[in-house]
Amino acid sequence: MANQTAAGMDFKKAKPSVVEEFVAGAKKGFYIGAEMIAPAMVLAYVLIQFLDITGLMKSVGTILEPVMTLFGLPGEAVFALVAAFFAKAAGCATAATLYSKGVITAAQATILFPACVTMGTLIGHFVRIVIVSNVDRKWHSLLICVPLVDAAVVMILTRVVLSIMGLN
Repeated sequence: MANQTAAGMDFKKAKPSVVEEFVAGAKKGFYIGAEMIAPAMVLAYVLIQFLDITGLMKSVGTILEPVMTLFGLPGEAVFALVAAFFAKAAGCATAATLYSKGVITAAQATILFPACVTMGTLIGHFVRIVIVSNVDRKWHSLLICVPLVDAAVVMILTRVVLSIMGLN
C-alpha cells in the first residue's frame, strides 16, 4: 500500500537496466582509480625517488639485508612493504619501480606482490574497522601483527613455489 497514490496507481521503482548498472559500476571504478589508487601510486613513486636521491634507500637496504634475505629479497625491497602498509597500490607500484630500476628481479617482484596485497592498506583498514568499531585495546597489537605475519608467510611460500618452478 505504501507504493500507491491516492488515485490507486502503483508507482514501484523501475529496476535499472543492465546498461544503467554497467554505467554505475564504471563510474565507481573510475572513482576508485582516480581518487584512491592513482594518488597511492604517485606517493610510491615519490617515496622511491626521494629515498634514491638521498641515498637512504641504499643505507636502509644494507641494514635490512639480513632480514630480507630470508625472503630472497634485497634490503631495498622493504620499501615496497612499507609503502603497502599504507596502500596496496603504493606497495605494488613501489615493487614495480624497484624492478624497473633494476633493484629487484621479476622473481623478487613476484615474491613482493602477494605480500603487498596481504598486508596492504593495514593502517587504513585498522582505523576504519578496529578503531571505529571500538575493539578492546588489548587486541590491537594482535590485529596489527596478523597481517604482517601473513605477509611474511606468503613471501616464504611464494619463494618456495618459485624455487620449485626453477624461477628463483
